[in-house]
Amino acid sequence: MSRLLALAAVAAFGLLTELSAQQPAPRPQPHGRLFPPQDLGLLEAPDRDIWQMPDRVMDALGIAEASVVADIGAGSGWFTVRLARRVGPNGKVYAEDVQRLMLEAIKRRVDAEGLLNVVGVMGEGSDPQLPRGKLHAVLMVDASEIVDRVTLLRNLARSLRPEGRIGIVDFKLTGGGPGPPTEERVSPEAVARDAANAGLRLLTQENFLPYQYLLVFGLAAK
Repeated sequence: MSRLLALAAVAAFGLLTELSAQQPAPRPQPHGRLFPPQDLGLLEAPDRDIWQMPDRVMDALGIAEASVVADIGAGSGWFTVRLARRVGPNGKVYAEDVQRLMLEAIKRRVDAEGLLNVVGVMGEGSDPQLPRGKLHAVLMVDASEIVDRVTLLRNLARSLRPEGRIGIVDFKLTGGGPGPPTEERVSPEAVARDAANAGLRLLTQENFLPYQYLLVFGLAAK
C-alpha cells in the first residue's frame, strides 16, 4: 500500500510540474519605477506653492470655472485639489493614477476638504481610462517614470475636446532645486517628439517655472 501511495505521489507531482510549465509567464507591469506611496510626504513640501506656481500653470492651460479636466499620475492629489477649486462645483476633475494606494490617499484628501467634483480613476498601464472627447484640459506633472509615453499621449489626445489642451510639467535637465536625479529626467525635446508621434502639436513652451518646463499641446490639424 505504501508503494502505491508513493507512486501516486510521484505521478501527482509530475502532473503539477507539467501544468505549471504550461502556465503563461506573469505579464510585466507596463510602468517604470513607480513613486512609492510611503514617500507621499515628499510631494507636500511647504514651499511647493511658491515654485510650482499652480495658478499660472492652470492659466496656461485655460482651465476655468466649469472645466472638465484630468490630473494624470495624480499621486498625493496636490494638484488635484487645486484643480477642483479652480473648476468649481460645475466642473469635474478626474484624478488618475495606476496605484490604488494613491487613489485612496486622494479620496481621503478630497473628502476632508469637502470637494465633491473629483472622480478617482484607476489607470491601466498606458491607458488612463478617461472618457473620450470630454476634457478641456489634461495636466501631467513630474511623470518621468512613464515607459510608453507615445501610447499614453495618444490615449490622452482621444480624451480631449477639439479645443482641449494637454500640459506636461517636468523638471529641467539643468538640475537644481527639488526633483529626481538629473539622469532620471526627460528632456522637453524628447517629450515633444513623443507628443508629435501621438498626434499632438506643440502650442507653447512656457519658461516661468524656476525648476521645471511646461509644454502645452493641442490636437494636430487633420
